[in-house]
Amino acid sequence: MGLDIILGADALQQPLTGIGRYSYELARRLRQHPDIARMRYFSMGRWVTDPVDTLVAQQRASGQTGAVSSTNASLTLAARLRSTLAANRTAVRVYQTLIPSLSRWQLRGEEHAIFHSPNYLVPPFPGKTVNTVHDLSHVLYPEFHPQARVDFMNMAFEASLKNTTHVITDTETVRNEFMHQFDWPSDKVTAIGLAMDDAFHPRSDEQLAPTLAKYHLQARGYVLYVGTIEPRKNTMRLLQAYEALEPALRRAYPLVLAGGKGWKSDDVHRQMERAKQQGWLHYLSYVDQAELPILYAGARLFAYPSLYEGFGLPIVEAMASGTPVLTSDISCMPEVAAGAARLINPLDVEDMSRALAECLGNEIWLDASRAKGLVRAAGLSWDKCTEQTLAVYRRLK
Repeated sequence: MGLDIILGADALQQPLTGIGRYSYELARRLRQHPDIARMRYFSMGRWVTDPVDTLVAQQRASGQTGAVSSTNASLTLAARLRSTLAANRTAVRVYQTLIPSLSRWQLRGEEHAIFHSPNYLVPPFPGKTVNTVHDLSHVLYPEFHPQARVDFMNMAFEASLKNTTHVITDTETVRNEFMHQFDWPSDKVTAIGLAMDDAFHPRSDEQLAPTLAKYHLQARGYVLYVGTIEPRKNTMRLLQAYEALEPALRRAYPLVLAGGKGWKSDDVHRQMERAKQQGWLHYLSYVDQAELPILYAGARLFAYPSLYEGFGLPIVEAMASGTPVLTSDISCMPEVAAGAARLINPLDVEDMSRALAECLGNEIWLDASRAKGLVRAAGLSWDKCTEQTLAVYRRLK
C-alpha cells in the first residue's frame, strides 16, 4: 500500500523564500511519486485545497511573483495569522489555546496517515509525524528575533515536539545542535540537505545584459548579498568591511544588497544610505524571482557573512550560478560550502575586509572557486531531498 501523507502548508504561498521554497519543491515531487497513494494539505487548524497547482502555474509564468489566487484564500489568511502571532505576545497565548484544539478535532481519525510539518510546528495528531526543524536560532540566539517571535516559537515548538515522531534537519550541524539541546536519540533525527532551483545556473554576458542594465550593473562588476536585512545576517559588519576597502576597489566593484527590510535594521539602513550616497552601494530591496538568478550569475563574488544558518540556501544558489562565494566559518556554513568557498570570521571586520580584497583581486582563486562551487551544487538536488524524505516516511509506516 502507498503512503498517505498530510503536509503542513503554512509556507506554500508566493513569494517562495526559504521554508516556502523547501515546502514547494518537496510537495510537487511527493504528489507525483508512485509511493504516495494520497496527498493532502493542512494549515493553521484547517484543511486547505491543494496549493501546488497554483504555485506551479505561477512558477511557469515567466517566473513572475504575485499573490496566491483566491482559491487559496484560506492559506493566505493562515500565513498572515502566523505573522501576526510572531509579532504579538497576546496573540501567542490565543494561538496556544485555540489552534491545537481545532487541529486535534480536524485531524481525528487520521491515525493511518503520516503528518509532515515542513515548518517546525506539528499539531496534535493521532498517527506518526515528521517535523522539519530548519534551525534553532530562537533557542540558541534569541537576540536575533523580536521577543514576541521568541515567545511564540518557544511555546509552540515545545508543544510541537511532544507531537513529533521523527525530526528532519537541513544539515548535520543543526542535527547535532538539536540532539544536544533536546536530548533526542540519533535514530530519530535525520539530516537531509536542501537544493537550489534549476533557474540558478551560469549565463553568458548577452543573457545577463538586459537585467543588469536595468540596475545599472556590469557583468562580474559587483559583489552581491542576498537576504533579509536583519541582525542575524550580519549586514552591518559587511558594510563596515566594504567601507574599509580601497576606494578604487569599491568603485570598481560596488556592493549590491538584495533583500527586504527586517527587524532591528534602522541603523543598517542609515549606513546603507550613506554608502549609496558615496557611490559604492546599490540597494535593490526585494528582487523579483525571475531576476534573482541573473543577479547571482552576474556577480564577481557572493558575500554571505551570516552569524547563524540552518542551511544557507543562497550559498548554493550562488555556486550553482557559477559565482564564487565568501561566507562565514561558523554554524553550518563550512558544511554547506564543503570546501568550495572562502571562509571568514564574521565577527572580525578586518578579516572580512582583507578577504574581500583578496578574493576580488585574485583571478586564479576566482576561477578555481567557480569550478569547485559548480561541482558542490551539482551534488545537491530536490529529487535527492525528496527520496531521502520518503525513506523517513517508510521507516515510520
